[in-house]
Amino acid sequence: MTDYQETLSFLYSALQDPNKKDIELTEQTALVADIGLSSLEVMEFIEKIEDHFDISIPLNILPDVNTIGDLAEKVQELNS
Repeated sequence: MTDYQETLSFLYSALQDPNKKDIELTEQTALVADIGLSSLEVMEFIEKIEDHFDISIPLNILPDVNTIGDLAEKVQELNS
C-alpha cells in the first residue's frame, strides 16, 4: 500500500511530459482545464497509473475526478 504523498509524487512525475504548459502541479491542478490533457492522454495516463499501482480504475469514476488531488484520493481508495 502506498501513502497519499507517494501517490501524489508519482502523479506529479507522470504528468511532467504531458504538462506542455509547464505549470506548477499541485493537488488543485485540474487535469483537463489546467494541464490540457486530451481524452487520449487521460486514458494513457490512467493506464500508466493502473500499471504502476497494479489496480483497475473504473471508467465510471472519471467524471468525478477533476484535479490531481481527486485522482490521488481515488487511487488511494482503490489501492487499500
